Amino acid sequence: MRLLLACLVAALLAACTTGGLVEDRPDPATTRATLDRLLPGKLPDRDGWARDIERAFTALSLPADVEHLCAAIAVTEQESSFSADPAVPGLPRLAREELFRRATRMRIPAVAVRMALQIESSTGKTFDERLAAVRTERELSEVYEDFISLVPLGRRILAGWNPVRTGGPMQVSVDFAERHARQRPYPYDTRASIRQEVFTRRGGLYFGIAHLLDYPADYPAMRYRFADFNAGHYASRNAAFQRAVAIASGRDIAIDGDLLRHGAAPGDPPGETESAVLSLADRLGMDPAQIRRELALGDTARFDDSPLLAAVYRLAEPSPAKRLPRAAIPRIRLHGPKIQRELTTEWFANRVETRWRRCVARGRADDAAGTRPGRHLPATGRS
Repeated sequence: MRLLLACLVAALLAACTTGGLVEDRPDPATTRATLDRLLPGKLPDRDGWARDIERAFTALSLPADVEHLCAAIAVTEQESSFSADPAVPGLPRLAREELFRRATRMRIPAVAVRMALQIESSTGKTFDERLAAVRTERELSEVYEDFISLVPLGRRILAGWNPVRTGGPMQVSVDFAERHARQRPYPYDTRASIRQEVFTRRGGLYFGIAHLLDYPADYPAMRYRFADFNAGHYASRNAAFQRAVAIASGRDIAIDGDLLRHGAAPGDPPGETESAVLSLADRLGMDPAQIRRELALGDTARFDDSPLLAAVYRLAEPSPAKRLPRAAIPRIRLHGPKIQRELTTEWFANRVETRWRRCVARGRADDAAGTRPGRHLPATGRS
C-alpha cells in the first residue's frame, strides 16, 4: 500500500511540474495528425511544420490539445505567416539607420562608419554590399556578426551587441532563447549557436512555443498569454495588480506590467508603481525594503503568492464579493524599427486571439464528437 501511494504521489507531482496531466499529451503521431487538421490550408511543407511543432511540445512536456496547439499556430501566423525566416520590408535602410544611430551615440564620425563598411567581408563582398542586399533578420544578423568579428570599428560600435534581437517564425527574442537554453537542454543536436538556431524553423518554433506556453500562469483566458508573449511573462497579471494599486492609492499610474523601473541604477527614484505602493506602506504594514523585494518578484510565478499582492487587493476591493480581475491587458504602445504604424499590445493580443479562435473552431468542427477543451497551464507548473 505504501508503495502504491508513493507511486501515486510521484505521478501527481510529475503532472504538476510539466504544466498538464500526462493524459493531455498524446503520442507524437496523434499530435501530428491533429496539427495536420489545424494548420492553414495550402501550407508548403505541411509535414515539416507539423513535425517541428510536435517536437517542441514533446520536448517541453506541454499538453498537445487543440487549445494549446492552436495558440502556437495563431502566434506563428500573426508573426510570420508561416515563414521560417520572414522578409522585412525596407530592412537595408533600417539596418543602416540603426548602425549609424549606434555610432552617433558613441560619438563615432559617420565618415568612419562609411569607411568601415567598405571593408571586404568573409564572403568577398564589402559590408556595404551585403547590407544593401539583406532581406531577412537572419541575413542581417549574419552580417552584423561578421562585422563585429572582422572590423575593429565594428567591435567598438556593437561591442557584442547584435541589434537583431528577434527572429524566426514566431519572432522570439534571442535573449529569451539563450536564457531558456541555459535552464534546460536544447533538444536538437547542433553545432550552431542558439542565436543561429532561432532563425531556423525548428529552433524558432521551439523557443517561441517555450516563450508562449512553458511557464505557469493561472489566466482565465488564452488572450493573456498572447499579451505576455508581446509584453513579457506575467505582464497581464502585473497589469491587473497595477490597476489594484491605482485604486488603492488613488494615483494615476501606467498599466504596463512593469512593477519596477527597468535599468534603474541604485539610488535612482522609484518608478510610478513602486511610488504608489510606497504611499500605501503604513496601510500594508510593510517597509520600503520589503516592498522592493516583493515587487522584484514581478517577473516570476512567485509573485502570485506574495503577501504584497494579497494585501494590495484587500485594500483595493470594496468587498470579498466584488473581486477585481487578476489579469488585464497591458497598455503598451509598440516601438521598434520594423513598426511603421501605431500598434499596441492590446492590438496584438486581439489579433492573435481572433486567429486562435478560428483555429480552435476548425479543430472542433473536424471532430464530430467535439474536442475536450485544454486546460491553461496551471500556476503550480514549472517556474
